[in-house]
Amino acid sequence: MRTATYFFIFLNLSLAVFEEPAVYPLPFLVTSLLEVLCLLVFFGRLAHFAKVTLRSVFWKDTKNICIMAAILLSLTDLAIYGVLRIYNVRSIRWSRIVRPIFLINFAESRQIRRAFRSIRNTLPEITYVFLLFMFSLLMFSLMALKLFGERNLQTAEGLPYFKNYLEIVFDLYVLVTTANSPDVMMPAFDFSSWYALFFIAFVIVNTYIFMSLFLAVVYNNYKKHLKVTFGGVNCD
Repeated sequence: MRTATYFFIFLNLSLAVFEEPAVYPLPFLVTSLLEVLCLLVFFGRLAHFAKVTLRSVFWKDTKNICIMAAILLSLTDLAIYGVLRIYNVRSIRWSRIVRPIFLINFAESRQIRRAFRSIRNTLPEITYVFLLFMFSLLMFSLMALKLFGERNLQTAEGLPYFKNYLEIVFDLYVLVTTANSPDVMMPAFDFSSWYALFFIAFVIVNTYIFMSLFLAVVYNNYKKHLKVTFGGVNCD
């Protein structure tokens, strides 16, 4: 039963590859039948677990409630989507986001649940570093707006360069990964090579300092919570 549960969880998660918009599209009837089959298996697994568990214990376990809610939401969304499709009304499958719940909450997924719990416990402790990083990004974006916004520069595509604050924030956020380097700085560099100093300072502060600090905080806190979890505390 454990192997069958894992197989149908994998099949349910894999349906996103074949549902619209899909990489390898399959007819809606095929994907919907496969999803209903997976949900029936999940319901059967839950019903089997309920028969071998005390009723008071079963209903107090939030994992079982989450699985039941995910099954109901998935069936409801599938029915609504199917009806709207019949009347050629465009809609989206919003219940796809609940599919990982099956992977996390079944009893067989204890190790995954422990890792997920460690990630959840780590998030509050990295918030401060993330906020500092966002503050630095917003300040550099404001400086970029003041430096380049009034110089009527244009990108290679002929679009205004660093005129909109939110677009600047996004461009500099991408620059943290160096994915758009050096393209993002070329209009300013062509105007004056001294402007390269601004982007060099940004990369040093945000990519090499903040990202390293962020990674260190995430790693240390995750390792700490993982050690506590597998050490016997917070185990199922």
